[in-house]
Parts: sequence; structure tokens; C-alpha cells
Amino acid sequence: MRNGIRIVIVSGHASMVRALEQSIPEKTGGRAAVAVTGDGSDVAGVVREPVPDLILVDLLPPAGVAAVAAARAAAPKARILAMTGNGDPGDELEALRAGASGIVPRGEEVIPPLLAALEGWAVVPAPLLASLVDGPGRQVAISAAAQLDESDQKLLRLIATGSSTSEIAGVLHVSDRTVKRLTAALLRKLHVSSRTEAAAVAGSAGLV
Repeated sequence: MRNGIRIVIVSGHASMVRALEQSIPEKTGGRAAVAVTGDGSDVAGVVREPVPDLILVDLLPPAGVAAVAAARAAAPKARILAMTGNGDPGDELEALRAGASGIVPRGEEVIPPLLAALEGWAVVPAPLLASLVDGPGRQVAISAAAQLDESDQKLLRLIATGSSTSEIAGVLHVSDRTVKRLTAALLRKLHVSSRTEAAAVAGSAGLV
């Protein structure tokens, strides 16, 4: 992990925020600076300048899924992790569809998933990943994955290993905009709605 990591926490729960403000710099050897906003209403102003490397959004009110969507719109290159409040797969899926890169269950150790996300790994709890893989459209998606051409399979592998849009653009020697267009087309081919679902399909299809 490089120096100068900036993390933004979006949560109205003061005790949790204080604990993270202390533990994140400690666990990263002082390499990570933490900024905080209490709810989704001002998240755009906090994450635009300077753009953070990672945004942790608390799904419990007053933040919630709306804050995930606002953060994604304001900082499209940042990694966003959603912290679930009740472990409801429906809420978790909604957060992923709103733009979260991964999910961190409340009550578990947060620092390792944050560090993994900063290194480019997809962070998804096992029960949610299982629901993505075992959903009713699984066989359709796996069958579609088997039909992908070589370029689409390469893109899918990059997505499945947690590469960001900019990292994929570098590998494929195209622009970020082109990667977004190619990714949207790939998701349509797989009949899924998020990168995380695509990653689950890739694993189930034996592509990674």
C-alpha cells in the first residue's frame, strides 16, 4: 500500500467513528488519513477534493444506500465499502447496485477488509457471495460466461480479481470511459447488474 492513503467515513454513529479514526492510522502505520461526514447530505463535498482512495459508508441511518450512490457519483474512481447494519442480503445487494465495491459486516474487524480493498481485492461476505452464485439466474449467467470471447473473458477476470476501472484501462490500453462501456456491455451479456455478481459468476464458471 502506498503512502498518503485518504479514507472517508460516512456514518452518524459517533462511537464507531471515533474507534475507526484511531485504529485506521494505527493499523496503517500512519499512512492513512481519515475524514468523516455524518450523513449522505454532504458526502459529495467531502469526497470531491481531494478525492479519497476509499469511502466507508454506514448503511444504518442517517447515511444508508443513498450515501453510497452519492459517493459513487461524486468520486467514481474511489473504492466504496458499505458497512451493513443487519446482514440483510437485500440491503447488501442494494448497496452493491448503488455503487459499493464491497460489503463489511458490522461487528467484525473492519481494518483487514479496508486494507484488502485498497489493494484491489473484492470484499464480499461469504453468505452474500453464495446468494449471488446460487441465485435463480446462476445457470443462465454461467452459460453466458462460457460463450464469451477472449477479450470479454480477460475483462471478466480483471473484474473478478478486484481491478479498478483505471487499473483495467492500463492493462487493456484504453480509456476509463471505454472500460466503463465495455463493462456495462459485459454485465448485460452475463445478465447480472454489478461487478460483484460478475465476479461470482466468473468463479462459478471456473474462469478465475
